[in-house]
Amino acid sequence: MQRNIEDLKREFENFKMGDNCVDGSCATDAQEDLRDYPDYTHALYAKLMPPSQSGIYISRWDIKDIALEAGDSMAIHPRKRMFELLMKYAVSKENMTLVLDAMEKHINEKIAIYEELMESFPSSKEIFEPQIAKAKKSVALFPSILDEYFV
Repeated sequence: MQRNIEDLKREFENFKMGDNCVDGSCATDAQEDLRDYPDYTHALYAKLMPPSQSGIYISRWDIKDIALEAGDSMAIHPRKRMFELLMKYAVSKENMTLVLDAMEKHINEKIAIYEELMESFPSSKEIFEPQIAKAKKSVALFPSILDEYFV
C-alpha cells in the first residue's frame, strides 16, 4: 500500500496536535525543569549572577568551588543550571548559610583581585571602584536573604 504526500501531511498534523503545545501557551522545557525549584532561585540568580548587578562574574568553576566549600559536589553544567542545583542544595537555612558564606568568601577574593589591579594600574580605578561597590552591596544582602527566605 503506497502512501501519498497528503496522508503523510495528515499523519504529521495529527501527531503535532496530540499532547504537544502548538500555540505556545504551554510551559517551555526550561520552565518545566525549574518547577521543583523555589521561587527565590530566580530572584537570587537575577541579583547575584549578572556582573552588572553583583559587580563580579561568577563562572561555572566558581559555582563548583562555592558548592564544594559549602559541602555539595556538582558536575559542570551551564551556569544557570549549576546555580539552580546550588539553590536546590541550599533549601535549608543551614545549607543556605554555608552557601552564602562560601559565596561571600569568593566575592571577597574577587574584590581583593580588583583592589590589587587598582593598585598596580591606578588608571583602572574608575573601572573597578563601581564593581567593588556593587560586590560589597551584594554581600550586604546576604543576611536579609536568610531572613527573607527562611523565616
